[in-house]
Amino acid sequence: MRLDLLTADLPTDVPFATVVMDATRESETGDQAVLTRWKDLRRSLEEQGADAATLDEIGERVRTISKAAGQHGRVLVAARGQILLDCALHEPPATDEAVWDHGASAFALARVADEHVRYLIASVDRSGMDLILRESATASEAGGDAESFEGGHDELSKTNTGGRSQRRYESRAEDSWERNAEAVAAELDRVVAERRPELVLLTGDVRARALVLDALGRTTREHVITVEGGSRSEGAKPETFNAHVAEAVEAFRLRRREKVLDRFREVHGQDGAAITGREGVLDVLRRGQVAELVVTEAVAGPPSSLAGKKLWVGDSPLAIGASRSDVEDLGATAPHQMRADLAIGRAALAQGAGITVVDENAVSLHDGVGALLRWNDAATPNDHVFSQSGDPHREARVRR
Repeated sequence: MRLDLLTADLPTDVPFATVVMDATRESETGDQAVLTRWKDLRRSLEEQGADAATLDEIGERVRTISKAAGQHGRVLVAARGQILLDCALHEPPATDEAVWDHGASAFALARVADEHVRYLIASVDRSGMDLILRESATASEAGGDAESFEGGHDELSKTNTGGRSQRRYESRAEDSWERNAEAVAAELDRVVAERRPELVLLTGDVRARALVLDALGRTTREHVITVEGGSRSEGAKPETFNAHVAEAVEAFRLRRREKVLDRFREVHGQDGAAITGREGVLDVLRRGQVAELVVTEAVAGPPSSLAGKKLWVGDSPLAIGASRSDVEDLGATAPHQMRADLAIGRAALAQGAGITVVDENAVSLHDGVGALLRWNDAATPNDHVFSQSGDPHREARVRR
């Protein structure tokens, strides 16, 4: 799962506060419950060394009710007294967590990225198009950047005059529809190239949709899904349409995750550029080989199943190992210990890797971690070699 859209504007030289919390406010005491949870999290961040300005800013944001309804979680990232990220999660976390560290918690960002879909709604009719770009973790939210576009050809009605002129009027109307559709498609191609949505939801007039779809460029067409119920005119049922949008976005999100899993199963099954197990993953993280880190729900947390384990790290995020000597061998002069989940996530972000969170029943991952690699060579660890060697001690060392 790509994290660059979330991390592109984050500073790299300051410590961050990352808060993952249950933001549900369903009951009469919901507001107080959220504030009580934040009080505990603030105390934890103070103990970790977070500055007061950053904590005050998070507190103000926590008091602001998020747009998401029902049970949901919330991820906030802040530094230097500023909120850098505030996103909702469909489900509240199993436990609240606050981390103060150099860099946002990678697994928290992975949670956001998994639910975050950048999508464009294009509502078309025979004269033009309305566009809404949304970047939200909750597809049912309203709002987003909106704009309209008109095709410019206004001979739209097939006037029923009868006689010899009837065919001419019909031809003019159809010609206007086609030209408007071509203009709309060209504008949609331009917006997709500029704004780079992951998904385009095409809705509106059935005839106009077909004409626009035929005129779209290949890149845009690959992102398009048709959704019923939208319209540029008054009278559409927004509740029904929003439900269709939410279904389409959720289906896309699941396909996106499954695409990574399919690739991992295929490559790992062929003994290719994929690895599972903590020791093997540490090796490829050190070498900068990881294209996609794959972790189970339990590892991603919170609470992460790796949070109680420690790894050794150096000044560089890629200076990471199970022992002090592992890191010293990489040239680190002041190695220290760090929570294993934070260290692994930090190393993945440092090499531009994606992070995909998966159900543990969907794929077999030793220690709950695996990786798809950018390349594979003779020095790359191979977990198949250990598991097929008949040496239980070697296999145990890989899985430990």
